[in-house]
Amino acid sequence: MRTFRLFFYIAMIVMIHLIPLKAFAYSYGNPNEEAVAEAYKQMKEKLNEQPPNFAAAKEIFGTVKEEIDMHMGSEPSEAVLGAIEDKDRQAVTENMEKILVLNVARRLDNIEKNFDQYDTSKRLLAKAFATYEALSPVLQGKDPALDKQLRTEFDNALQSLGNPGLFGVGEKKSDINAFKQSKETILTALQKQFSLKSLEVGHFSESASEKPDEVRKKEWTDLSESKNWIPLIVIVAIIIGAVLIYVRRRKRT
Repeated sequence: MRTFRLFFYIAMIVMIHLIPLKAFAYSYGNPNEEAVAEAYKQMKEKLNEQPPNFAAAKEIFGTVKEEIDMHMGSEPSEAVLGAIEDKDRQAVTENMEKILVLNVARRLDNIEKNFDQYDTSKRLLAKAFATYEALSPVLQGKDPALDKQLRTEFDNALQSLGNPGLFGVGEKKSDINAFKQSKETILTALQKQFSLKSLEVGHFSESASEKPDEVRKKEWTDLSESKNWIPLIVIVAIIIGAVLIYVRRRKRT
């Protein structure tokens, strides 16, 4: 019996170490960086050099052009590249900011369409917020109160997703109407502040854009989904089974 207890404790320790600490966090999580937002920040740095480094900005934009074209069509890229060729720093920046607004809209739209998929929705909201963070300095310069309000709306949107909890523990019901309200507030403000006529993002494949390979590889580690406990349970069951066989053999000898 003592041997069994010892192996049982070992099994529990193994399981605990397999559980990432971030699985218990209820926050925006790791946004894994939004590529287009990161490109925008890097391009601004190059354009703020004296003289503006348009060649470097074009090179940076090239790293995200394919993604932008896939989700938004070719027009946004043509506008940015045209402004770079014209060496119009302000136009490059403004067009990139509009692309970021469209990116926020795309993420929030997909959350609404797949609202019951908590794990995916939470990641999309993290990416939307990471994109907003790149735009935030612009809003802070124009209207600090609005920036604070929109940050609150992102928090409200997060709360509206609810939380499936772990086996029902810590469960919090989602509220799609609250999410829609926050989404509307965020997008209406961004559309107005960055002078977009429309927030239509063109044709794009949700399955190709919202579940990249790196997300799929990490998805099993999110223990807010009960299905992700299955590998851990199997591991522990195997260990306990091995212990039982060992104990029985010892008794026979």
